[in-house]
Amino acid sequence: MEEYAREPCPWRIVDDCGGAFTMGVMGGGVFQAIKGFRNAPAGIRHRLRGSVSAVRIRSPQIGGSFAVWGGLFSTIDCGLVRLRGKEDPWNSITSGALTGAVLAARSGPLAMVGSAMMGGILLALIEGVGILLTRYTAQQFRNVSPFLEDPSQQPSKEGAPAPGYPGYQQYH
Repeated sequence: MEEYAREPCPWRIVDDCGGAFTMGVMGGGVFQAIKGFRNAPAGIRHRLRGSVSAVRIRSPQIGGSFAVWGGLFSTIDCGLVRLRGKEDPWNSITSGALTGAVLAARSGPLAMVGSAMMGGILLALIEGVGILLTRYTAQQFRNVSPFLEDPSQQPSKEGAPAPGYPGYQQYH
């Protein structure tokens, strides 16, 4: 299953790293804005100041964490594409598992195994949903000839043209 909209492998790492950073900053910004607003002292001015402060302090950290995950995932994925010579869902699943393991390496082998399993399962679910959506949308756009619905447009059994086509008069 090839993805034609993606960059080639060396540039994909930078692209995914930047995209993950952006998602982390935006998602983290929304979450931190709400959290900062709720945890600030009473009064709208204090709550808005607390919200902005929380976004300013924590959003870049969350974005950086997302960027590390995205960059590492993409690097492993590109390595597997190069090693295996093909791009399929197994590369993404394996990349998710290895990324989870590498990011949990400082916590010990048991945490690595747990994170690897979670990363692999999460990416397997994502890839499975992607495959199902692709198959579902492909069925909607099957190539059905519009001429088959109108019986007058179908060719006759002897090979002569159907009524309405040029050359029909010479056979009848």
